Amino acid sequence: MWPVLPLVCSALVQGWALLPRVLLLGCALLIFVAMLATSCAASAYLQVAPLQSRVTPVARANVEMKATGEETWKAAGLAAALALATGVQSASAGPFTRSEIASLTYEQIKGTGLANTCPKVENAGGDSVKVSSGKKYKIDEFCLEPTSFQVLEEKLTKQGLVTEPVNTKVTTRQTYVLTGIEGDLVSDGGKLAFIEKDGIDYAPTTVQLPGGERVPFLFTVKNLVAKTDVATSEISPGLKFSGGFKVPSYRTGLFLDPKGRGTTTGYDQAVALPAMQAGGDDQMFKENNKKFEVLDGSIELKVTGVNAELGEIGGVFVQKQPSDTDLGSKVPKDVLLKGSWFATVNEQ
Repeated sequence: MWPVLPLVCSALVQGWALLPRVLLLGCALLIFVAMLATSCAASAYLQVAPLQSRVTPVARANVEMKATGEETWKAAGLAAALALATGVQSASAGPFTRSEIASLTYEQIKGTGLANTCPKVENAGGDSVKVSSGKKYKIDEFCLEPTSFQVLEEKLTKQGLVTEPVNTKVTTRQTYVLTGIEGDLVSDGGKLAFIEKDGIDYAPTTVQLPGGERVPFLFTVKNLVAKTDVATSEISPGLKFSGGFKVPSYRTGLFLDPKGRGTTTGYDQAVALPAMQAGGDDQMFKENNKKFEVLDGSIELKVTGVNAELGEIGGVFVQKQPSDTDLGSKVPKDVLLKGSWFATVNEQ
C-alpha cells in the first residue's frame, strides 16, 4: 500500500493544477448562455406589435365653451392689438370708450397695452357741455396720451441756425400716459379755466435721437392752469385751452451720480479729486454743484369731441417742455409732444 500512496498524491496535485482552467471554462460557458438569452429576448421584443395597435385610444369628449362674454373680450383684445400695431390716430384718444374699458377685467387688459391709452369720447358729436354760473364744476379722469415725441434741435443751413423738430424713438416701456388727473373748472373773467389739483400727473420718459443720443425728461402737467382762448360758458368742439405748468427735476434730492455726488446726500465733489477742496473747480462747478430745478412748460388743448349726456370731452394737444438737466449740469433740450386727451366734466 505504501508504494501506491505517492501515485495518489501526484494525481491530487495535478487535479488542483487543472482547477483554474476548469473554472475559466465554466465562466465562459455562463457568459455565452447569458448572451444567447439576451439575443432571444431582443428578437422577441422586435416581433411585438406597436403600442398604438394594441391599445385603443380613449375617445375625447367634446367640451363646449360658454359663449357668455367670450366673444366680447376676444374682440377687445384683437382691437387693442390692432390699435397698437397700426398706431393710435391723434384725433382719437384710444380704441375703446370709457364704458368698454370698465367692462374688461384685469386679465383681459394685461399685456395688450390698453392700460397705456386714454379712452375716446363715446358717440362724439357736436354737442356742448353747459357751465352754468353759480355752480361749481370739476374735471375728472383727465388723461393725456402722447403719440408723437420730438426734440427741437438747431440745424445749420444757408439761412443760418434753424430750430426744427427731430423725430425720436421712445425707449421707455408703456408707462408714459398721464391719467386720473382732476381739478377745478372755474370761470375767470368770462373765460373757462382748468386748474389741475391731483392725479398721476408725471411720468419719467426717455426718447432716443437718430444719432443714438438719449434724452430723458419728466412728462408732466403739474400745477396746470389752462384757459379758453375766448370768453364762453360752454365746452363745444373747436374750443381751445392753453396755459402753462411746472416741470420738476427729473432727479430727486436723494439721487447720487456715479461719483457719489448729490443735493441732500453724498459728496460735495468727486472723491478722486481731493485737491479741488482748495479751489480751482471752475470747470467742474456744474457737476459738483447739484441743484433741484423747477422749469416751465406750456400746453394747448383743442376739443374735437363732446358727449353732453355723459359729460365726456376729448381732443388733441400739443405740449412743449424742457428735458432733464442732470441736476443742473446740462442744458435742457426742448421736447415737443403731440397726442390726444380725454376728460369728464362733473358738477360738484
